[in-house]
Amino acid sequence: MKSLILLLLFATASICSAAEKLPPGHPPVNAENTGASAAQLPQKGKVLDVINVPQYTYLEVSQEGKSTWIAAPTAEVKKGDIVRFEDGLVMKDFHSKVLDRTFTNIVFVNRVVVSEEKE
Repeated sequence: MKSLILLLLFATASICSAAEKLPPGHPPVNAENTGASAAQLPQKGKVLDVINVPQYTYLEVSQEGKSTWIAAPTAEVKKGDIVRFEDGLVMKDFHSKVLDRTFTNIVFVNRVVVSEEKE
C-alpha cells in the first residue's frame, strides 16, 4: 500500500514538473536515471516492435510467451533486444493522440535498459 501511495505522489509531482514538455494525452514519465543497473530492474522481455515519438519510445515486448506494450522515455532500442524495465503504471484503453492509436493495455515505465542477458 505504501508503494502505491508513493507511486501516486511521484506521478503527481512528475505531472507538475513535466506537463508542458509531454505530448498531449500521455501520462507523465520521469526520465531521470536512477543509477540502478539493468539487473536491478525487475521486468525483462524481448523487443518485438519499436515505435519512437518525441520524448517516448513504445515497445512491444514478449514476456513468458505473452506480448505486452510498454512506454518509456526515449531509449535506443531495436527489435530483438532484451530489455529490463521497472514495474509501471498500467493503463487500459489508452489512446495515444501522437500515434492515433488505442492500446488495449500499456504499461508506462520510468526506465528501460538494453540488457546483455540472453532470453
